[in-house]
Amino acid sequence: VTSEVVDRVYEEYVGDAESPAQVRDAILDAMGDVYFVISALEVARYHRDAGNPVYFYEFQHRPSSVEGVVPEFVKADHGAEIAFVFGKPFLAGDV
Repeated sequence: VTSEVVDRVYEEYVGDAESPAQVRDAILDAMGDVYFVISALEVARYHRDAGNPVYFYEFQHRPSSVEGVVPEFVKADHGAEIAFVFGKPFLAGDV
């Protein structure tokens, strides 16, 4: 990785952050993109290139069930949409 790439990535994510919270959020966004978004886009492109329809979404709704459990700055964790897609009983131990 060249210093030019590092500089561009830093500018894209951290840019003009003015507080530690903004830096934290920028780093979390960058990590999310590296660990989830880039690979998901790659798989979506493979499916598209094979002639299949592809739908891509980003779930950001903060479930009320996480109050007091996860920090306020967390919108939605990986897998948080499961309760909204299949219903909360799957996460509440009712099954």
